[in-house]
Amino acid sequence: QVQLQESGGGLVQAGGSLRLACVAPARTFSNSAMGWFRQAPGKEREFVAAISLSARSTYYAAPVKGRFTISRDGAENTVYLQMNDLRPEDTGTYYCAADQGGDVYTIGLGGSADYWGQGTQVTVSS
Repeated sequence: QVQLQESGGGLVQAGGSLRLACVAPARTFSNSAMGWFRQAPGKEREFVAAISLSARSTYYAAPVKGRFTISRDGAENTVYLQMNDLRPEDTGTYYCAADQGGDVYTIGLGGSADYWGQGTQVTVSS
């Protein structure tokens, strides 16, 4: 029943940038580690990035390390994913996730979360 809402997806050329945002209910956001996943057509969902409740810990999947940055804003109950130097292989549906355990490794290694958004499409052309 908890609703997460993503925005910011779109179509960009390789080398371009996008900034995704995900808004969560205040009660959920204030008790949750947050993360992002993506899924390309015909492929399994894969982890992208996670951030702890305190924002003092972050964890990134190897393909996006150094290009993507995850952050959170407690005043806005929003988690962001800044994506730079985008590549065609970054194409997919991006999903926001919330886990009330407050552990980036539960999200990043376990691939699990308590709540999920509907997804926002990111397409990168070559």
